[in-house]
Amino acid sequence: MSRPAGNCPNCGAPVEFQFSSAVQTTCPYCHSILVRQDVDLKKVGEVADLPPEISPIQLLTEGIYKNKSFRAVGRIIYQYELGYWNEWHCVTQQGESLWLSDAMAEYAVSALVKPTKPLPDPGNAYRGARIEWNAATFEITSVNRARYLGVEGELPFEYWDKSEMVFADLRNNSAQFGTIDYSESPPLLFIGEFVSFDSLGLRNIREFEGW
Repeated sequence: MSRPAGNCPNCGAPVEFQFSSAVQTTCPYCHSILVRQDVDLKKVGEVADLPPEISPIQLLTEGIYKNKSFRAVGRIIYQYELGYWNEWHCVTQQGESLWLSDAMAEYAVSALVKPTKPLPDPGNAYRGARIEWNAATFEITSVNRARYLGVEGELPFEYWDKSEMVFADLRNNSAQFGTIDYSESPPLLFIGEFVSFDSLGLRNIREFEGW
C-alpha cells in the first residue's frame, strides 16, 4: 500500500502515504496537516498537542476483521462527557476503508455507507427515533456532542478545522450498530458492529507499563 508522496511544504521532511487513496495526512515531524492536491501537498493547518495516549492501538497497528487483514493508518480524536475516543482509519489489504472506534475500552468496526433514505437533521435526531438502512430498522439510542481534538496519519477525506459536533448512535435487533456523523452536510452514516479486543488479533500495539 505504501507509496511516496513528496516533502512537507512546511518543514521539508519526506512524507509517505501508506494508503494510496488517502487525501489527507499529517507530517510526523512538524505535525502540519497536509492535503494532497494532484501531485502537490498543501498545508491547511497544524495539529495541537494531543491528549495523553491511553489506547493500545497506534498508527500501523495491524489486525484481522472478517478474515481480512487491516492496518491503522490514521485517526480522529474526540473528547466527550465520558472522556476521549479515537476513530482509527484502517485499510484492508484489498484497499477498503474501515473505521475502528476505540472508546473507554469498547471497540467497534464500521464502514461509511450510502443512506437508503434521507437521514434526520440534527433537530430531529432524538432517542427513540428510527431510521431505515438496507431493509434494516435502527433506533437512535443516544445523541452526543463531542469536541474535535485533532488528527493523526492518513484519512480518505479532508478533516480539519472542526470544533463541536453532534453524533447519533444507532442500534438494531441484529446486534448491528451505526453512527450518524453531523460534522458534514449532508451527514455521514456509518454501519458496523461491536467487537472484542481479542477478536481483532491486533499486532504492533502500544505497550503500557505492567502489561
